[in-house]
Amino acid sequence: MTLRDVDVHNRENLGKPDFIAQDEDPGSITETISGVIFGKTYLWWITAMGLSFGLLSIGMVGFVWLLAKGVGVWGIQVPNAWGFAIVNFVWWIGIGHAGTLISAILLLMRQEWRTSINRFAEAMTLFAVACAGLFPVFHTGRPWLAYWMLPLPNTMRVWPQFRSPLIWDVFAVSTYATISLVFWYVGLVPDLAALRDRAKTLLSRRIYGIAALGWRGAADHWHNYEKAYLLLAGLSTPLVLSVHSVISFDFAVSQLPGWHATIFPPYFVAGAVYAGFAMVLTLMIPLRAIFNLHAYITERHLENMGKVMLVTGLIVGWGYATELFMAWYSGNIFERFMMYNRIFGPYWMAYWGLILCNILVPQIMWSKRCRTNAFWLFFASQFVNVGMWLERYVIVITSLTRDFLVGSWGTYHGTIWDWAVYLGTFGLFLSLIFLFIRILPALSMTELKMISPEGKKTGH
Repeated sequence: MTLRDVDVHNRENLGKPDFIAQDEDPGSITETISGVIFGKTYLWWITAMGLSFGLLSIGMVGFVWLLAKGVGVWGIQVPNAWGFAIVNFVWWIGIGHAGTLISAILLLMRQEWRTSINRFAEAMTLFAVACAGLFPVFHTGRPWLAYWMLPLPNTMRVWPQFRSPLIWDVFAVSTYATISLVFWYVGLVPDLAALRDRAKTLLSRRIYGIAALGWRGAADHWHNYEKAYLLLAGLSTPLVLSVHSVISFDFAVSQLPGWHATIFPPYFVAGAVYAGFAMVLTLMIPLRAIFNLHAYITERHLENMGKVMLVTGLIVGWGYATELFMAWYSGNIFERFMMYNRIFGPYWMAYWGLILCNILVPQIMWSKRCRTNAFWLFFASQFVNVGMWLERYVIVITSLTRDFLVGSWGTYHGTIWDWAVYLGTFGLFLSLIFLFIRILPALSMTELKMISPEGKKTGH
């Protein structure tokens, strides 16, 4: 069934109830999902929004103090000049990967189970990229000069160093954010029109009407929508592989033990999808319970996401094993010491913590009972969220603090201002998420209708 068939069905059944999802109580998909937006504002939402804004305020204080005193307020020093900033940057970018994977690749593969989670995952991608972008900009210590990284004509003829992967990051992440934003917005257009028609106030009708770009559900509207959506999905697909591969080059092109590894691009991509799906489950499972969306986010969706996490987790585990094997097989004393230092050195707790969180705990997803149980999926997702952050911490910190020369060794610990900024990005992320679920449909109403039993019948 095409999107155009949905419009024809709607016109033929004007005044009749909308499609009803299987096992759902009477009431249309559109009414159920739009009711989350136009319904009453719950006390829990106000409380959660207040707590999120409180975390955001802590981060704002941290950033203001950083600008006033300089990056020395962070724990960065010689030899560890990256610290929390780059750890958090890579972690947030990884979280944003699940949205593009769910939306673009699964769309091209005609996987219908993506429909109930793609909109939420796309929004999460944008918010995660926004949080990630703060860290490299402020890490320079002069965020007002960030435009120097762009190839802009200037009188001094000073150009960015295009052979540096740090510059590649700028173009990769900005391209990823732009395509993800456009792809997300195009998918929203039919739903924005539905919200426009159900808005209760003139102001909200005007706002949703402008955002819907004059959508009326005409045949040419559907035709252009389908073409644009598939085109953007095709553009987004290579970004899933390229963005985190480029970010891994920040490490892989160096000569530092623990970074100089050809396995990093696929290893980082698998880890990003792993972390992204864990965060989608972390946010989606409570949303499913609070708004009673069990008819749309079913056990099938939970199980499929659990399978993806299990597969990507095994790939990440294979990467850990490959690092150990290559350190031994290479015969390089520096590589061998790097792995020994990770396992038994001053940061051994972080290393064994990531093994516990990323490899051992997620093995419960071999069981179908755990994959289809919201509690156990949520439980495993929390461990993966922590474990993937620890992985980035181990990669960045242990290699920088113990390099080739013993005389340049040092130790690193994040300061209170490192943690303040990190918590602030959580506040920004959660604030945007809570605003999103109150202003825009967290589930795609149009695509849910297409895969409902009644919707499929109209395609015959």
